[in-house]
Amino acid sequence: MSTPDVAVIGTGRVGLPLALAFADRGLNVLGIDSAPQILDAVRDGRMPFEEPGAPEVLERVTAAGTISWSDRVADAAAADHVVITLGTPSFSHIEIDLRDIRSVLDDLLPHLRPGQSLTLRSTIAPRTTAFVAGYVAKHRGFAIGDEIFVAHAPERIAAGKFFEEIVTLPCIVGGVGERSGEIVGELFSVFGAPIVQTTPEQAELAKIWTNILRYATFALPNLLMMDCEQYGANVFEVIDLINRDYPRGGMKLPGFTAGTCLRKDFAFSEERSTAPGMLLAASRVNESVPLFLVEGAKRRLGELAGRKVAVLGLAFKSATDDERDSLSHKLVRLLERELADVAIHDPWVTTPNQSLEQALDDAHAVIVATNHPEFCTGETLAAIGERAAPNALIVDPWNCWNVGQVFGYATELAALRAG
Repeated sequence: MSTPDVAVIGTGRVGLPLALAFADRGLNVLGIDSAPQILDAVRDGRMPFEEPGAPEVLERVTAAGTISWSDRVADAAAADHVVITLGTPSFSHIEIDLRDIRSVLDDLLPHLRPGQSLTLRSTIAPRTTAFVAGYVAKHRGFAIGDEIFVAHAPERIAAGKFFEEIVTLPCIVGGVGERSGEIVGELFSVFGAPIVQTTPEQAELAKIWTNILRYATFALPNLLMMDCEQYGANVFEVIDLINRDYPRGGMKLPGFTAGTCLRKDFAFSEERSTAPGMLLAASRVNESVPLFLVEGAKRRLGELAGRKVAVLGLAFKSATDDERDSLSHKLVRLLERELADVAIHDPWVTTPNQSLEQALDDAHAVIVATNHPEFCTGETLAAIGERAAPNALIVDPWNCWNVGQVFGYATELAALRAG
């Protein structure tokens, strides 16, 4: 392959589909990652994770020779455009962790040349783009926005919808200096979606508050679910009362609210918040749902020690193989602390788990932790009735079978569904 037009540093769930999409539009792309398992997979023509449409694009760009791979960050400096899609964690003390970004910058600094652009694609805290621009200017003396172009173009695409949304969602670009936004906007214009120019800080805030909005929005029905248990009410019926033919309704349904973006991104605001604790409270609600379900099962079954509990789903979201920051793992750990015999089934993830039949056999309780479409069928409900212990407890915060019971028994739910 000739000199790359674009280098994408970090070829995980954000960076790899982006690299493939650039290459599919005729740009010469270099994908860079430190994980041997990712590089081994893509070099062998295999996707290392589930992303609809990606295997076909990977095959196409590999055949076309528009993509190559490396494990050396310094190799990215050969490209005119460098896009950084690294994970952006926070420390446990509500402090943003910039070590990975600084490490990449240190590798790139000796090789940067005038005319190149640096784009931060992953979620970052406010003023991180300004930090990157200042770091480059401090150590290399480049005029940002004139000689080197630095911008934040936040990733806002839903899991499993990359190739659908990259061409439709407006692309926000927050550039530092006079021409950074223009240069990076031209790069991303190859996808045909609208380009929205703004400041780096507004781009950063728009991204993190998109996720904060969803995280807080889903905390409300989760808290309502807990309140309904306290007062002997049905959360699904209460939500229906709130929303039915009411123009100011809009209450969402409860469930596990997690995933690597939603769980951590509130920390990017909380670190310097003028209202400290508000978003932590929303986090506390969502994080309490696994314990709420375990305690609810205990109230109905008694002690769980020695009882078999089937957990359906490890992924954080329906129809995805992504387990990052999934609350299912927290649920499993809590059940194990109760000395329950935990059996797990998830047809999407790569983590070894049991078959549906093995998980359900003689289970005293079945907890739907992920609302995968395979679970929300009459066949799965019937399988629970046939294979689980007689009249097993079913815990379904997602209302998978539209019977409106967070806690119900197999015969009860089957009758409600049939009716």
